[in-house]
Amino acid sequence: MQVEVLNIKGQKTGRTVELPEEVFGVEPNDHVIYLAVKQYLAAQRQGTHKVKTRAEVKGASRKLHKQKGTGGSRKGNIRNPLYKGGGTIFGPKPHGYDFKLNRKVKDLAKISALSHKAKDAAIVIVEDINLETPKTKQVVDVMKGLNVADKKALLILPEYNDNLYLSTRNVPNVASTLLADINTYDIVNADVLVLTENAAKIFADNEPAQA
Repeated sequence: MQVEVLNIKGQKTGRTVELPEEVFGVEPNDHVIYLAVKQYLAAQRQGTHKVKTRAEVKGASRKLHKQKGTGGSRKGNIRNPLYKGGGTIFGPKPHGYDFKLNRKVKDLAKISALSHKAKDAAIVIVEDINLETPKTKQVVDVMKGLNVADKKALLILPEYNDNLYLSTRNVPNVASTLLADINTYDIVNADVLVLTENAAKIFADNEPAQA
């Protein structure tokens, strides 16, 4: 899959990058994408929800009245879950929501998500962006030049760049990530993937399992 490299103004540079068909040209498996996104979102949940049982709420432990002879129902203490302010039955307890996915499933989900973006022509390759100082306006101008300013863009970098990271974090619809850190959720959540030229070349040079 040949993709043209654009400069920061959105103009063609005359260079192209060959993205591997094994990563960007497979038949997408939507079910594994669903599983990978579900796992990612589940892992984001803190799971710190907690309610108090009848052993933890405030209230005296004495029996409200004798068992028989009152004409009323039998009652225990005021912490009974049937009373207002009493304990909660079968309420949530702190626990994790994360679940395990096999590595092959996660790799297939990522490849399937990338193939979806390739089929939708939602992949842009731009020459490496070099900023001497953090400058949000320069990143906004680059996105405008690439005609993706009105879309949710994921900027994929080959390595950490402090100036570029600081410049993108204040742009509402632009997120930056390292090539080694991309996941299925980030790919699916973005409208368009913006790869720097060096990041795209890593895709082209590496084996699919490593990409």
